[in-house]
Amino acid sequence: MPLHRLTHLVLGVPNVEQTAAYYTDFGLTPANANDSTAQQHPAAHTFSTTDGGEQLRLVHTPRRRLVELGVGADDPDDLDRIAANLARLDVPVQRTSSTVTAVDPGTEVRVRVELAPRLVQAPAPAAPYNTPGSTPRLHERAPGVLRTDPVRPRRLGHVALGSTDHEASQRFFQEGIGFKVSDTVRDTAAFMRCSPDHHNVLVHKAPVAFLHHSSWQVDDIDEIGRGATAMLAADPDRHTWGLGRHHIGSNFFWYLKDPAGNFSEYYSDIDCIVDDALWKPSVFEDNAKALYSWGPPPPPSFLAPEDLAALMTGAHAPAQ
Repeated sequence: MPLHRLTHLVLGVPNVEQTAAYYTDFGLTPANANDSTAQQHPAAHTFSTTDGGEQLRLVHTPRRRLVELGVGADDPDDLDRIAANLARLDVPVQRTSSTVTAVDPGTEVRVRVELAPRLVQAPAPAAPYNTPGSTPRLHERAPGVLRTDPVRPRRLGHVALGSTDHEASQRFFQEGIGFKVSDTVRDTAAFMRCSPDHHNVLVHKAPVAFLHHSSWQVDDIDEIGRGATAMLAADPDRHTWGLGRHHIGSNFFWYLKDPAGNFSEYYSDIDCIVDDALWKPSVFEDNAKALYSWGPPPPPSFLAPEDLAALMTGAHAPAQ
């Protein structure tokens, strides 16, 4: 696959300072005020993951929204092909020597496909798990209960986007940008990938374009639990949904809410697809089955965020 990962998010929020403090607590590393990105974007707050580099930038917008999504590509020929595919869909394109940029009308997200190096991650140490008939860990506590370092997300994994025309958004990402469909929920959502991860973009039917959540990879289920525990110790109102395991994608999850109203997810152990011929996309009919295999039921505020009506009002307000 010529596409290979999500490179970055530009997240627009009305309360930049509060939201920046949240993502610092979440484990992302704020950029040094003297680095090149901070100099290029003096009004922005930029954050890094341990493996992915600078992957989140916060900017001020009147309502919360995903402004830009970065996608990594291998070479200029890939960009030429993407630009031609988008043109066939009658999508306006901006082209430079190293980028192709276009806006998906359904999600209102500017997608920037850029030449970027492939990400190589050092494997996390394998945890010794005692199971029936197998006890590789003897006379010592589990490593997961001995960790004391703050949880640091390894990289950006995926985003879930509400679309006012989810079928058109699927065409944009699939036929235009070059994502592949992993699974769908009939008449509701499409899970698509630009990397070996089961999904990097989820587009779902919504009455207004908005970012539902961003998802950040950590090493294992212990890191999910430790990260969420620390976040809730600082502010219990951050809790949204977890701990649980999704059915589509199979990943463990815990969702929290930032001060602007966006959900952020710690995840680990997602399905990976490296040979398209060995994966058959499924069409799910049952939303509950699609959402999770075990864990607490999703709260109504996860399925329909509490600020959805306000977002709809804001989306139709006159431009300031």
